[in-house]
Amino acid sequence: MIRLRRLARTASLATILSAVTLPAFTSPAPSGCVSTPADRDQVVEAMRTMYAAATVDDLARFHTVAASDFYAFDGGKRYDGDALMNMVKSFHDQGYVFVWTVSDPQVEADCHLAWITYTNRGSIQDKSGTHPTSWFESAALEKQAGVWRIRFFHSTRVP
Repeated sequence: MIRLRRLARTASLATILSAVTLPAFTSPAPSGCVSTPADRDQVVEAMRTMYAAATVDDLARFHTVAASDFYAFDGGKRYDGDALMNMVKSFHDQGYVFVWTVSDPQVEADCHLAWITYTNRGSIQDKSGTHPTSWFESAALEKQAGVWRIRFFHSTRVP
């Protein structure tokens, strides 16, 4: 009985401490630095530029929006640096054609960091025809020397 009371007091104390300290860990510290509507537009445009570059296998254009430490999770695999673009190129070499769009983007940003979520509604064309395809995607970007650069990208195909 005494052990049960101690356990109940410990659980109550843990609950109170969690309620008091959790907001300190989940709320961002005010930085006094906020993004502008132009930042939102530039984040969306960075993603569109990534797709434009991938559509024509243009690594130089990809590098205008990719951070030097860029990596991605796509199709259950991690791709570092240029590996994602090289994978897309290998599909192009096999005759695949991709169409990608950034639909309904949601952007959250401060003056240095941003994340974007959106639905990529497009298609994949192969020898059997064109197949409408959608992906849920997200990315984290960092503003470097005034330019939004993609540091992380994630894509999950919608079943």
